[in-house]
Amino acid sequence: MTTHTESYTVEDYHTGGEPFRIVADHDLDLRGSTVAERRVHAMSSETVGRVRQLLCFEPRGHADMYGGFITPPNDDGAHFGVLFWHKDGFSTACGHGTIALGVWAVDSGRVSAPDTGQTDVVIDVPSGRVTARVRTEQGRVVSVDFVNVPSYLLATSVPVNTSRGPLVVDVSYGGAIYAQLDVSTVGLSIVPDQFGELIALGREIKWALNEADVAKHPVDDRLSGIYGTIIFEELPGAGRDGELAQRNATIFADGELDRSPCGSGTCARLATLSAAGRLGDDDTLVHGSIVGSTFTARVMGREQVAGRDAVVPVVTGMAYRTGESRFTVDPRDPLVPGFTLR
Repeated sequence: MTTHTESYTVEDYHTGGEPFRIVADHDLDLRGSTVAERRVHAMSSETVGRVRQLLCFEPRGHADMYGGFITPPNDDGAHFGVLFWHKDGFSTACGHGTIALGVWAVDSGRVSAPDTGQTDVVIDVPSGRVTARVRTEQGRVVSVDFVNVPSYLLATSVPVNTSRGPLVVDVSYGGAIYAQLDVSTVGLSIVPDQFGELIALGREIKWALNEADVAKHPVDDRLSGIYGTIIFEELPGAGRDGELAQRNATIFADGELDRSPCGSGTCARLATLSAAGRLGDDDTLVHGSIVGSTFTARVMGREQVAGRDAVVPVVTGMAYRTGESRFTVDPRDPLVPGFTLR
C-alpha cells in the first residue's frame, strides 16, 4: 500500500471564469514581515516554488491555473495576507483573486458578515492593502467590490516593434504594470477563435517592454516589469449614458490568458481612460472578457502618487465556489512536481 506523506487541501473558486485556488492551511516557511517581503522570499525559495508547481502544474492544475497562499497580514489593520501565484511565479496583484477571497472569507466564516449588508474584507497583497467589499442578501454573497491601490498612467503612445510590425501601446499601473493595445490596429478581434494569436502577440509585447524604462515602477522596484498585455476593443453603442463598454483579452505572466476581464488590468484601463478624459468620476467602465463575463468599474477617488495623478478604482464582480480538493503526492511518482505544455 502506498503511503502519501505529503498532502494539500485547497478550495477552488472562479471569478468571471478565471480560476483561483486558495491554500489556507499550509506550513510553508514564508519569511518576511510584510507580504511584499514574503513574495521576494517565495520567488527565491525552492521549497515554496515546488509547492506552487505541485498545485498549479499538471496533473493537479494546468498552464492557466491561478491561486494564492494565505499568510498573516502586515499588521492588525487587515484580516489576512495572500501570496498570489501562477505557473511562472508570484504576482504583485490579482483583482479576480481578491474578489474570490472576499467570497471565501465570508462563506467560510473567517470574516463575520450580516445576513444582509456589506462587509469589508481587508487583505494585504504585495502591491499594498486592498479591500473586498462583500455584499450579502439573506445570508448569501451576491457581489463583491474590489477596491484597489491607487492606479495611474505611466506612459502613452509607446512604440514597440513586433512580428506584426511597429505598434503603439499605453502603459499603466493597477497593482501590476500593463501594456495596452487597441486590437483594431492589428486586425484581430477579442474572440475565442483567435486566442492563439492574441496570446502570441500579448507575450511578444510584454517581453519587448519588460526591461524598458516605461516598465519601471516609480516608487518600488519590486513592482517593476510588464506583468501583462491588455488587448482591448471598443464596443460602440453597447453602453448607456455614462457608460463606456470595452472587451479585452489580458495575457499575463508568460502567455497565460485571463478568462475574466482581469481585475488589476481593469484598474489599469480605468487609469488610462481617466487620464485620456474618456471616463469621468460619475462614469462606469463595462469591461468584458474573452469568454463573455463582465466587470464594472468606476473611479472612487483621486490621489497623487509620486507626482502622478492617480485614481482609486473600484471593480465589481462575483466569484463562485467550484470545489474542494485534497491533493496528495505519491513518493514513487516521477512527474512530481508536475509539468506544463505551454
